[in-house]
Amino acid sequence: MSDNPAEQIKKFVFTSNHNKGQVLEIFIPELLQASYSFYTWPSAPVLAWFLWENRLELKNKRILELGSGTALPGILAAKCGAYVTLTDSATLPKSLAHINRSCQLNNLSNSSQVRIIGLTWGLFLSNFESIGPVDLIIGSDCFFEPTAFENIIATVSYILENNTGAKFICTYQERSSDWSIEHLLEKWSLVCKVHNISSLGSDGGVDIHDIIGSHTIHLFEITRKT
Repeated sequence: MSDNPAEQIKKFVFTSNHNKGQVLEIFIPELLQASYSFYTWPSAPVLAWFLWENRLELKNKRILELGSGTALPGILAAKCGAYVTLTDSATLPKSLAHINRSCQLNNLSNSSQVRIIGLTWGLFLSNFESIGPVDLIIGSDCFFEPTAFENIIATVSYILENNTGAKFICTYQERSSDWSIEHLLEKWSLVCKVHNISSLGSDGGVDIHDIIGSHTIHLFEITRKT
């Protein structure tokens, strides 16, 4: 499937025991010994399973994925009928090209369901206008570098302020108990709800702990303060 010796194709399978015959396979390219955005970290399949279990709510929704990386959650959303905008920093053209490669492997390169744009957290540039209306923002493991936390929160706050009723669903891998976004949520008039993910994937016969391993992963739902 790949002519690049440095590329490894990983297959993710999503199934439902309650809806027999519902199987979705997604192929994700990873580059060996490459940087952060070319690898599928555990937070991504956790978010993807959450979206899969809520797939009936995704059809025709306008979804924006922040820091898409290998774009597993966003591609799944598109396969479930959403219109998805996949993004990564506008300063990282190789990352944007890798997102396109993920789309190519899943027959979404020329699909009206997906588009790819450069979006740099915290920089309110003209390309924000090209995002258009958004029903849902998603992101997996965006909060990996504390110096970027406020830029992410500011970006989310801006988009939510301009899209009434929208929310941000994200998965976060805990790397330090000292890291917190609570004060930033307060500063940017946002509130957060934590979802219990202990049974996530069970409908498909998956033990979420096999995905998470020894990591601690949280799933947040962030909205504007009312």
